[in-house]
Amino acid sequence: MFRLSLSMLRRDWRAGELRFLLAALMLSVAALSSVNFFTARMGAGIARNANQVLAADLVLASDQPLPADLRAEAGRRGLRSAGTVAMLNMALAGADGQGASMLVALKSVSDAYPLRGHMKLRRDGQPDAVAASIPAPGTVWVDPALTAALNLRTGSSLRVGERALTVAGVIASEPDAAASFVTLAPRVMINSADLLSTNLLQQHAIATHRLLVAGEPAQVAAFEQWVKARIAAAPRLGIEISTLASAGKESQSMQDQVRQFLSLVGLLSALLAGIAVAMAARRYVQRHLDACAVLRCLGQTQSQQIRMYLLEFLMLGVAGSVIGVLLGFGCHFVLLEWLGKLVDADLPPPGWQPALQGLVAGLALLLGFALPPLLQMRNVSQVRLLRREQEAPQARTVAGYALGAGVFTALLVWQTDDVMLGLIAAAAFALCGLVFGLAAWLGVGALRPMRGLFNHPAWRFAVTDMRRRPAASITQIVALALGLTALLLLTVVRGDLLSAWRQATPDGAPNHYIINIEPDQRQALEARLKRYGQPRMHVLSRGRLVGINGKPARSDDPRAREMVQREMEIEQADTLQAPNTITAGRWYDGAAAEVSVDQGIAEILGIKLGDRLTFDVAGETLDVKATSLRKVDWRAHQVGAAFEVAPGLMTAMPATLATTVHVPADDQRFSYLLAHDYPNVSVFDISAFIQRMQDTLAQVSAAVEFLFAFTLMSGLLVLYAAMAGSLDARKRQAALLRALGATRRQLSQAQWIEHLLTGALAGLLAAGGATAASWALARFSFHLAWQWSPWLWTAGLLAGALCALAGGWAGLRNVLNQPPLLSLREN
Repeated sequence: MFRLSLSMLRRDWRAGELRFLLAALMLSVAALSSVNFFTARMGAGIARNANQVLAADLVLASDQPLPADLRAEAGRRGLRSAGTVAMLNMALAGADGQGASMLVALKSVSDAYPLRGHMKLRRDGQPDAVAASIPAPGTVWVDPALTAALNLRTGSSLRVGERALTVAGVIASEPDAAASFVTLAPRVMINSADLLSTNLLQQHAIATHRLLVAGEPAQVAAFEQWVKARIAAAPRLGIEISTLASAGKESQSMQDQVRQFLSLVGLLSALLAGIAVAMAARRYVQRHLDACAVLRCLGQTQSQQIRMYLLEFLMLGVAGSVIGVLLGFGCHFVLLEWLGKLVDADLPPPGWQPALQGLVAGLALLLGFALPPLLQMRNVSQVRLLRREQEAPQARTVAGYALGAGVFTALLVWQTDDVMLGLIAAAAFALCGLVFGLAAWLGVGALRPMRGLFNHPAWRFAVTDMRRRPAASITQIVALALGLTALLLLTVVRGDLLSAWRQATPDGAPNHYIINIEPDQRQALEARLKRYGQPRMHVLSRGRLVGINGKPARSDDPRAREMVQREMEIEQADTLQAPNTITAGRWYDGAAAEVSVDQGIAEILGIKLGDRLTFDVAGETLDVKATSLRKVDWRAHQVGAAFEVAPGLMTAMPATLATTVHVPADDQRFSYLLAHDYPNVSVFDISAFIQRMQDTLAQVSAAVEFLFAFTLMSGLLVLYAAMAGSLDARKRQAALLRALGATRRQLSQAQWIEHLLTGALAGLLAAGGATAASWALARFSFHLAWQWSPWLWTAGLLAGALCALAGGWAGLRNVLNQPPLLSLREN
């Protein structure tokens, strides 16, 4: 049986029967494998660095200096420890008045850092070297991005706060980089002995203090329990505990989200490719029904026939899956080119699991979508040779597609590793297909009165052909529309939303945040900033929410738990200032201890109007009542705070000031001069952050566009399969029409018109889907005023027409090449 199946495979391959089916299978496996290889490498990198992600076995973090007894207790238990302090501040390079400045992520480290993993420094023309110690006093290690931005080199002087330090090294890798501000600013690392001399660590400077601990697992676990008991006895300490397990869960969660999203994109391509496989398999079966009848006459049983064809398709599936895995392995380097820069550029090899996943997924798709048509061969009788009008049983087609849908749903659950997400995604795909299918059915039905719109035979032939095969026409339109919708979302819609977001920012809106201003610097800075308008000084204190209605502020929500563990901004404001708007309650009048709460913060923390809130502000207690909820339009780029109270409530509590200004683009010395004259002040250039966000978005979008290209190609395959499936019928029809007087040119024009109509309908559906998605994104995510985009519909029509012309030409280019007489004799 194996030899016979192999012989059939070679014969069918030479006849071109299986090439399209192989192409569809390869495409689906390549789309899935590229995602699997990428996420496998990302997961392997996370696992490899699991013991280095904290630079310790346990980390204690707080917004305030940690109690000294914590480190003393760690030493008493025989554990090694080190301390770090991280904060954002300005760094200055060059001579006074002629240098440059940049916001940096400053980090001071003590001896023994890191406790786990290694710091690596770059060496010109040589491999990265493991640092033997921390930066020596008076020296600084800097990020490569900082050397390029400020033109630094070894021996250059870099001023941090009130201290000038010498650049002694360029950082290649940092074990606990993910725990700091690496995404916001380049790293600057100094010795903890130099931190006080910078004069940056003021009483209310925004900084994160960490105690790193390492040792034997049992000793670390016992110390962790002691710390938890210490925190429970004094909840106002606000200490957050991180372990390898918790850090691993966060990293794993991030990896799972990336994998699930990319897998859904790849599975959309696989679904369309699976439909193409089913259509190709059905055409294969229809063309081999006579051969089955002949073999039955020669004594072959139904079971033998099924085994023969199943073995043939199994060999084809293995070959297609292997090639698809190899293509996916090559394509995953494209994902690494864009997304790898956002995670880890030095990822380990992926292993064999993604290849096995690709093989299993390919065989599952092939069997799920191609097996039902093959099983129809069991019903082929020898009588078919005498009664050739018999067709394959149509009732089994529905069951076949149901089996394919079941296999695809199983793949969704398997690839996403989440039953609920897989089922929801399957339902979403099905709903989208049904909506597009209904719209396509209505569109094809609307062509009927249009048949006489033009008095031209080619037009009538085209409309009649589309209405004669409505199922095939609807399948083509839906498949192409799905692929185009995805691409329009990532190109036209993304550009429109970003443009609308930029345009929503008022002209002259502040583009620089200035924070950490001391009260005694207020008058001098207000006078200095008058040339940039009349900036408003915001008086801010940092406090920790410790109670709600007399009960400890605790929550099972990870976001709320993180908030109550950290200090939050409390602004002293006597009046409601734009861009704040009251959404519930009333603004306080200062006669009572009342607070206005940001609406989003209130939802996360479960705060309602009338709740009593208790804050710990530098050891002082603040009890207030929530009397209003506020909504803030952050596009105005103003200083905002989670909580606002009347100034009289916090006069005795320490505070800093912050403000925003609009600095003209040609005033490039503003940040440098301000940081030079006020070393403790931090200046955020928002335009630089926005540019960085846009660059990151461009990287992610490019990677997803690459995956959605698989979706579009899969849609074209379905279009081609539908055209090729009707190839024999079209040949007979063309031969008959030419015998009745139709010219070759008229029939060729009819084909092109049919392609254009199919593409136009698909493009309109894609534009409609993308428009609905853009409205939802603008309304619920970007909070922008939505505008109808005529360019989106134009792009959809053009893209649909071009894709349909390409796929249709490939599927029907040979229809008119055969002489009419030969076609009629064959039938």
